[in-house]
Amino acid sequence: MARRFTLVAFHAHPDDEALLMGGTLARLAAEGHRVVLAVATDGEAGAAASSYRSAGRLAAYRRDELDRSAAALGCARVVRFGFKDSGWPAAADGFSTLAVEDAAAPLIELLREERADALTIYDPAGGYGHPDHRQVHTVGTYAAARAGTPLVLEATIDRRLIRRLIRIVTTIPGVLPAVSAADYDHAYSPGTAITHRVDVRAYAAQKRHSFEAHASQASSDDGARTLSLLLKLPRWLFRLMLGHEWYVEHGRTPGTPLDDVFASLR
Repeated sequence: MARRFTLVAFHAHPDDEALLMGGTLARLAAEGHRVVLAVATDGEAGAAASSYRSAGRLAAYRRDELDRSAAALGCARVVRFGFKDSGWPAAADGFSTLAVEDAAAPLIELLREERADALTIYDPAGGYGHPDHRQVHTVGTYAAARAGTPLVLEATIDRRLIRRLIRIVTTIPGVLPAVSAADYDHAYSPGTAITHRVDVRAYAAQKRHSFEAHASQASSDDGARTLSLLLKLPRWLFRLMLGHEWYVEHGRTPGTPLDDVFASLR
């Protein structure tokens, strides 16, 4: 039998796991690996329609949505660290402002408890730059070193593809009026840094179910959110556009991108 591995996927907010690596998590779970989803905050400072924000219930909604997303992807365990969502711009006492040692403590404990073979974090830019995402990179890198986790992968996107897609989408009036390709000149990762391009087309249905679980993330009082736009895609186009996911492995020299996230452990 092929060896089974344990992967801890560390994310900043509920729905990040769906957008960046939902297909990978579903694929790994289907292949028999243990997938543990760890989330720093409950996403209570994120955008959402007023119906979800009333009476301070957004965090509760998003905890429930995270559980349903994890179930759709086949995750074996969900762990919430309960740090305060920093928002954007960042609040003074949010996750992004914590000392690395303090923010990393529960993740170190989890990695040791699970005897994790691999940890996923974000790229140094934090993807599109959210302060909690940048903190995930810093905290995750520190925690993996302290826990002795052998494989660290940054969940990211090849920025060339994002800029190309934005150029196409912005030709459609009213879809992304405030976004330009130049906004992503330093976001995510350059194509030359990518070490893994994972084919998740066979798991597009699970990825879409994960998106659907995050109903509050797709809601808005004043315009379409990224998640809602993606869920409007026909299923064949959703599979085509979101059928691959990208990673940068710490310590690996980039070359032809790999399809196996555990290649270095085999």
